[in-house]
Amino acid sequence: MLDIITTQWHPLLNGLWNTILCSLIALVGSLIIGTFFALLEISKYRIVRLIGSIYVEVFRNIPLLVIAMGFFLIVPMYITKISGFAAGTIGLTLYTSAFIAETVRAGINSVEGGQLEGALANGLTHAQAMRYIILPQAFRVVIPPLGNQFINLVKNSSVLAFVAGFDLMYEGNLIANDTLQTMPTYFIVGVLYLIITLPLSYYMRHLEKKLA
Repeated sequence: MLDIITTQWHPLLNGLWNTILCSLIALVGSLIIGTFFALLEISKYRIVRLIGSIYVEVFRNIPLLVIAMGFFLIVPMYITKISGFAAGTIGLTLYTSAFIAETVRAGINSVEGGQLEGALANGLTHAQAMRYIILPQAFRVVIPPLGNQFINLVKNSSVLAFVAGFDLMYEGNLIANDTLQTMPTYFIVGVLYLIITLPLSYYMRHLEKKLA
């Protein structure tokens, strides 16, 4: 195990960096997109609600690997060239955003309806009421499930290994095949994933207690 760390540290760090970068991009992107479609799902207009529901149901019920492979294989064929890292990150973002949309929608529905009516009666627009009154309360409620989604996102970033995304799992596969030291290699890869997910898990619990 020690010889893998000393001889393969450069590809492992490169894979770790790509995993962190992919996770950060997908985390921010999925939170923005998911919140947007959550708002569509609670719109008073039926067609808008339908658009939001279709998006959520489509991306929530298609396997992540299929989505990533679709961007990796189909987009370069018919639209434009795209790297494996970009294809995997986009797929991960869209896939996770569908789950976040449902989580945020549940948080919004948990806020007492009279607060929105009161905000509108006091002269706020619907957008202002959502931004300053409803969403802050909704996010307080959904921090635990959002934390779980973010941790799952980091673990799901291993999908990049299937689209040549040069992430941690991809580099681990290459090292295991080259050195024939399968168990030590994947043990190190697992520890590196823990280095990312454990601080994130701790921070989300801390944030939950702080906002309780």
